[in-house]
Amino acid sequence: MRQIARRTVINKARRSRVRSAMRKVEEALAAGDRTHAVAAMAEAEPALIRAAQKGILHRNAARRTVSRLAQRIAKLRKK
Repeated sequence: MRQIARRTVINKARRSRVRSAMRKVEEALAAGDRTHAVAAMAEAEPALIRAAQKGILHRNAARRTVSRLAQRIAKLRKK
C-alpha cells in the first residue's frame, strides 16, 4: 500500500473522530445540557488539538473552534 493511501485512511479516521466529538458538544449545547456539554468538551478539545498537531486541521482553526465552543458552554452557565 502506498504511503499516501495509508495516510489518507488514518487522516479520515482522525477527521471523523474530531467531527464526532464536536457533534456531541453541539448536541449538548442545543439541548441546553451544561454537564453533558462539559463532558463532551473534555473529549473534543484534545481531539481538536491532536488533529492540529497531526496536520488534519490548521493550528489556529483548532484553537478557534475550541475557544468558540468554550464560550458557548460558558454562556449556558449564565442562563
